[in-house]
Amino acid sequence: MRPINTGDEPSTRPLTAEQAWRATAERADRCVLFFDFDGTLAPVRDDPTTVEPAPKALAAITALTEVVQRVAIVSARPVEFLRDRFAGAPGVDLYGLYGLEHLHASGETVTEEAALPFVPTMAELADHARAELPDGTLVEYKRLSVALHYRTAPHLAEEVERWGRERADRLGLRVQVGRMVLELKPPVDRDKGMVIDEAVRDAGCAWYFGDDVSDIKAFAALRAREEVDPDFFGVCVAVANPETGDEVSTAADLNIESPEALGDFLTEALHRLT
Repeated sequence: MRPINTGDEPSTRPLTAEQAWRATAERADRCVLFFDFDGTLAPVRDDPTTVEPAPKALAAITALTEVVQRVAIVSARPVEFLRDRFAGAPGVDLYGLYGLEHLHASGETVTEEAALPFVPTMAELADHARAELPDGTLVEYKRLSVALHYRTAPHLAEEVERWGRERADRLGLRVQVGRMVLELKPPVDRDKGMVIDEAVRDAGCAWYFGDDVSDIKAFAALRAREEVDPDFFGVCVAVANPETGDEVSTAADLNIESPEALGDFLTEALHRLT
């Protein structure tokens, strides 16, 4: 079996994109493609409400739903936001808020029951954040979580993170660190790694595309699946991100420089698989 990278050191697997897609083509009907959203399928923007997927990437994953077993988005965004962005791709499954919500194809959104009691807490937390944090902080209310963005005011990082961590301790919430953002969410065991672990149990192949530290858990889930099933083929792809250093890129098998470049990569992959 190929050497396994746990995410703590650079990948040693002798794997090229051509080799990976060739192996995928042999099991395309049992392959799942997972994508993070911000920074992976879509460029990061100062205002997160204006973010849209890169056109070529969106077109490619829409076409890929007809080629592989399943395509899914696994994001920190709410399902409602993702559903709007992928309205033209009804075959794509959506996992929102790190898996606290999910929507399979054209079904209805399902929410983790244990998270629902925290909806009022999050609404109140968002109100307090808007009132107490300095100008330059963007407070994103997501119903089941609150994200505190300081991308347009990086000098506020220490103040915003201190406020967020104090509130999390006081309210019994969990903290998720991301690209110029601190997110507070319910104390419910749900993350991208858990989503991938469950979703690949009946798959013969899976790719995960991500750009942030939260995606490393998804990479690890694919590695773990390979350890227990030698016939399973997993590929971890990092979309280059200088803001998180090389932590994500060294945990991956392949690296791509931007969401726009990912669109080209997926378009080429579509030709290889059809």
